[in-house]
Amino acid sequence: MTMLEKRAWTYMVVSLVTYGGYVVVIVGRLVGGSVTEIDYVPVLLWTLGLSIAGSIVVGIVTGMIGDRSTRTDVRDREIDQTGDRIGQAFTVIGALGAFVLALFEAPYFWIANSIYLGFALTMIVGSLAKVIAYRRGGFQQW
Repeated sequence: MTMLEKRAWTYMVVSLVTYGGYVVVIVGRLVGGSVTEIDYVPVLLWTLGLSIAGSIVVGIVTGMIGDRSTRTDVRDREIDQTGDRIGQAFTVIGALGAFVLALFEAPYFWIANSIYLGFALTMIVGSLAKVIAYRRGGFQQW
């Protein structure tokens, strides 16, 4: 397994766990009240911080396990770039969702969560695309 594939697995798993945890906490708080009453900002910021720190720590640990080679070839770079492009589409979708919500003067909760969902999907879907490409031997040449 190459370094870039390990990184894709790391980002995907950490993003799934942290965003899943965020959703569980927020849904638990929503049960007792309305969107305008819950204090989501600290949970959101802590989740983002834990996601970044978790990716760094897990990346270091997985880098120490197995082959420590940092060499990449053309295939690795193509998979990494294509996976990033696929993932970045969800950043744009999240931003557009936030833009539309802002135009309709939706509560800040929905705007912030639209952006965060876009970030989470960027990491999850982009990493998933990379993992699938590694497992199938790359992307089809046109």
